[in-house]
Amino acid sequence: MATLAQPDMQRVNIGFIASIVVVATIGGFMFGYDSGVINGTQKGLEAAFELGKLGIGINVGAILVGSSIGAFGAGRLSDAYGRRTVMMGAAVLFLISALLAGGASSSILFIVARIIGGLGVGAASVISPVYISEVTPASIRGRLSSVQQVMIITGLTGAFVANFALARYAGGSTAQFWLGFPAWRWMFWLQALPAAIYFLALLTIPESPRYLVVKGHTERARAVLTKLFGSDEADRKVAEIAASLAADHHKPRLSDLIDKTTGKIRPILWAGIGLAVFQQLVGINVVFYYGATLWEAVGFSEDYALQTNILSGVLSIGACVFTIAFVDKIGRKPLLLIGSAGMAVTLATVAYAFSTAVTAPGGGVSLPGNNGVIALVAANLYVVFFNFSWGPIMWVMLGEMFPNQIRGSGLAVSGFAQWIANAAISVSFPALAVSPGLAVTYTGYAVFAGISFFFVQAMVKETRGRELEAMEG
Repeated sequence: MATLAQPDMQRVNIGFIASIVVVATIGGFMFGYDSGVINGTQKGLEAAFELGKLGIGINVGAILVGSSIGAFGAGRLSDAYGRRTVMMGAAVLFLISALLAGGASSSILFIVARIIGGLGVGAASVISPVYISEVTPASIRGRLSSVQQVMIITGLTGAFVANFALARYAGGSTAQFWLGFPAWRWMFWLQALPAAIYFLALLTIPESPRYLVVKGHTERARAVLTKLFGSDEADRKVAEIAASLAADHHKPRLSDLIDKTTGKIRPILWAGIGLAVFQQLVGINVVFYYGATLWEAVGFSEDYALQTNILSGVLSIGACVFTIAFVDKIGRKPLLLIGSAGMAVTLATVAYAFSTAVTAPGGGVSLPGNNGVIALVAANLYVVFFNFSWGPIMWVMLGEMFPNQIRGSGLAVSGFAQWIANAAISVSFPALAVSPGLAVTYTGYAVFAGISFFFVQAMVKETRGRELEAMEG
């Protein structure tokens, strides 16, 4: 394993680095908001477009089609045109999607709008962590990269709060609000404001120095690194980045993911794909996309279900803050293992509570005795376990675990796999909730959480404190 010198933290421009991280992670906020806004709009979509359960699943899942394409394309595009350029493109896509989704006159137009938004979500989801990892010192890279997950959850919570407020003041998500449009349309239109802010803020940050070295813009890279770490450190980092690329005298390409010696896919890529897929197979986006519908299905009112979403969001942010404090002390792998075990237990508890659901003579569904409280507590503990482990750590590791030559390609494939798994879970949930039912569905998520524990033990290597130029694959 290569051992590289660590930068002198006294010379590191923490203020500049922090400002860059804040701007880059606005993409995470948009990722979260665009994903979470759908949670409170499903009654409006059903009424406006006359959708059944399958139709709702397709409209909700449309964003994931775009996200998978955006994630795959963004990794390659960022190698060709730069990390910042791709993030700016994502900001434009967010803005277009917000305007079109809110004004859609048919299910088809809505699906197109959400696919456009998904392209932005997919791009932001993979490029922001890479960009952050490439401009931060190894000693604090984990905590700064974890800010991405805080912003994702903040975006989700922001969407939940906006949905709740609009529905409360309008008298329901389908009730008329400003200018005679129903509240659910305004839930989408509000996204335009942070999307515009994201684009303008990106104009204030530099391109990734590692990308600049790859492209031969050494002096520009040295200027950025000087501002980040000081002049002495800049010269050393430029030399290290160049040396890490010296063995490959060609531009990054997908074929680099194949080991030249064995002719097989590199093990590091399998680890990346596994991390990306298991993060979704535990069912977390069922909570994010269908939380309101889920809680209404077991007897909660729309108003209380939307409030429950907000509670989950606040707890998620708190869990992410814990990760920021400890990820560079405890390490990535231990947090993943704790999260897997915790999610397996809490998901199994939720499944048990849902198995006791009873249907009243009038058709309403409820959880008898204290099982409603048990389900609510277990579900929120599950969200906490996810958000101090797999939520932020998966993105941290994907941003840092790949060697320089294959970072863009590794992110493209892993990100694509992540969004395909997301789509499979999210689109299937409405139908699975009816048959075989919530109890069986959540049992399946619990099983995947248990399997993820053994996957981490066998496949994931610790990356805490290692320079990006020392990553092996």
